Amino acid sequence: MRRRESICVFGNLASGIWPRRRTFILAMAAVLLLPVEASHAGWLSDLFKGSPKQGKSARQGKPPKHVASPKPATAAKRAASPKRTASPRRQNVKLAALGPVQIGPAAFKPAAARCDPAKFRIVLDVGHTAESEGAISARNVSEFVYNRRLAREIEEKLKAAGFAETRLLLTEGKARRSLVKRVDAANDMRADLLLSIHHDSVPSKFLEAWEFEGKKSRFSDRFSGYSVFVSRINPDFKTSFAFAELIGQEMKAQGLDYAKQYSQAIMGRYQRELLNKETGVYRYDELIVLRKTQMAAVLLEAGSIINRDEELQMNSPERRNIISSGVVAAMRTFCEPRWAMLGPL
Repeated sequence: MRRRESICVFGNLASGIWPRRRTFILAMAAVLLLPVEASHAGWLSDLFKGSPKQGKSARQGKPPKHVASPKPATAAKRAASPKRTASPRRQNVKLAALGPVQIGPAAFKPAAARCDPAKFRIVLDVGHTAESEGAISARNVSEFVYNRRLAREIEEKLKAAGFAETRLLLTEGKARRSLVKRVDAANDMRADLLLSIHHDSVPSKFLEAWEFEGKKSRFSDRFSGYSVFVSRINPDFKTSFAFAELIGQEMKAQGLDYAKQYSQAIMGRYQRELLNKETGVYRYDELIVLRKTQMAAVLLEAGSIINRDEELQMNSPERRNIISSGVVAAMRTFCEPRWAMLGPL
């Protein structure tokens, strides 16, 4: 009874006082009269500090030294900061202001830990379609044929490496309509990662005429090499770029060179921003398959089929094995435990 009567007395005294002082008096009454355990949650320091949304008023609400000890004040300061990323330890500090709360360990589990090879779903998008074949090689073979063959080899190797949920995406239709269909299909698959497989060509102004097996064709031996593309508009650009980097590193480790022409002004509207000059990763925001997908997405131009020498290499089992094995190695590195410990990129 005495405690309740005292609270009423303090309340009556505070009712006629300026609101800020009234808050201070009521808080003092709570400290003096409530059980010690009630102050352990740190709510008092929050009362003076204010919520993170109050921003500018937080400095004015700094608690006097004789009301709250330095340790709760420090905890409240950390909890109120909106700029820092909340690690599990900082989240515990914030939760302390709410009192005892039971949080399961799964709540702090890094998202990248989901990269279990047996469950991680990779969609291998076969670039272009039978109706819209893409580039035509120096020897009159459509890009779609090269894309499908390489994608199937990558699929086989990924499944053999334990990535059982790997899916091959073959799309029908022409031009832009097929692009929309493949994006919708990939999103419906609820994939964790999309890798679009392509083979490169060059702008028409660089093409030269020649004959192969009695048929007219066009070629350009001026440019060669693989390239990797990502889009900053992709909802998971950081993961897309991280995986693209791994692919580029594997290609480089196998002695392959990337196509440097995309960073040059001579490419005109085909010029792209080179994100890493060591691995050959470019930024290409306009690609629908990269910016409209709901998962991390990377496009690999495996090599140039308009270059006569490189086309022969791309047509060989040895080169396809190098590229497909490189993709598998990149995927394994991506899913290593040490990557999972870092959490989402």
